[in-house]
Amino acid sequence: MEYKKEVLAIIPARGGSKGIPRKNIRKFGGHPLIAYSIAAGLQSDLITRVIVSTDDPEIAAAARKYGAEVPFMRPAELAQDETLDLPVFEHALKWLEENQNYSPEAVVHLRPTTPLRSQEMVDEAVELLVNSDADSVRGVIPSGRNPYKMWKFSGDKDINPILEYEGVPESYNAPRQALPDTYWHSGQIDVVRLETILEKHSMTGKKILGLELDDRYAVDIDTPADWMLAEIKLLHSELDFVHPPHGLILPEKIDLIVLDFDGVLTDNRVEVDQDGKESVIAHRGDGMGISLLKKAGYQFVILSTETNPVVSARAKKLGLPVHQGISDKGKALKELLVEKDINPENVIYVGNDVNDLSCFEIAGCAVAVADAHQDVLNKADLILSEFGGYGVVRELCDMILKQNSGGINES
Repeated sequence: MEYKKEVLAIIPARGGSKGIPRKNIRKFGGHPLIAYSIAAGLQSDLITRVIVSTDDPEIAAAARKYGAEVPFMRPAELAQDETLDLPVFEHALKWLEENQNYSPEAVVHLRPTTPLRSQEMVDEAVELLVNSDADSVRGVIPSGRNPYKMWKFSGDKDINPILEYEGVPESYNAPRQALPDTYWHSGQIDVVRLETILEKHSMTGKKILGLELDDRYAVDIDTPADWMLAEIKLLHSELDFVHPPHGLILPEKIDLIVLDFDGVLTDNRVEVDQDGKESVIAHRGDGMGISLLKKAGYQFVILSTETNPVVSARAKKLGLPVHQGISDKGKALKELLVEKDINPENVIYVGNDVNDLSCFEIAGCAVAVADAHQDVLNKADLILSEFGGYGVVRELCDMILKQNSGGINES
């Protein structure tokens, strides 16, 4: 469908999260959590504008970096724990009307705490609303527990059913098949008409349409346990999620690319023959990517914990300097940067295991391979899609070349 009217996405993101402090800008799969909702808005074919309503300067800066507008700062009194959505949306829409003479036809609510969305989800919800006379559309998933079998305490020990289904006596004792299907508001996508918010003073109105969503995408991040489960789903599921663009994380100026060896340039396995001679598997595409970047003026170095002739042989083949037998990689990286007079902010470090974490704290851009240790994934600025030894370095090289349009690095 081609819909030409104004559709505004509003992403509410206050700074005072209690369950997970600073969660809206905490790295989730290599990006700030809020970046996923921004990407869902920007990648929609029907949304015409994406804004973030926040009271926090750091959230505002992250939002702008990922392409959203932050035309105003939300007043502190609308950023409290108990603040409802309605006054936040009323404030945003009134501000836009009074200061920019802007009024959209429909408003899309994208919550940062429900970051996993399919490519089609947002536009399907917008289409459903604009092709109807409904006040709003809500994304729903099948409920995990049927409310007709739920109870509430009415006294010290007495319990009563919450609901009774008409025509089915003692619904709580009925088989599942005799009860209606029920649905849960997942929070991933809501679309509301402007007048529903500003005239009816509601985030739903009376006529609400439901868009049934694939429940495999459903997460709602409120606790550290929620965060862990959501990130596992993001990183290890084959579902097609909306992702922020990778290139936003790479430094504008790159003076050095530092590569771990095992698990980055190899698949982290080793073959050992009867004489103790070791061999590893490398990817030819990595060599091509490194060659292209070297021709463009970029510098590389390999830092390896192992001392092994196979590391030296591969480094020689690639034409890269290598430092082996390093027990403290962070210390070695600091010394190398001092020696070369390189600003750490202009350094990319690629690793896969916990011995790389000290370097992650130093480098301006910490990059993890897709099959890295979970602690490494949690700390990475960027998580690549390939596994170590399967062309992951080529993937990074292509990203750098694309970001700089193949130009010469002038560092």
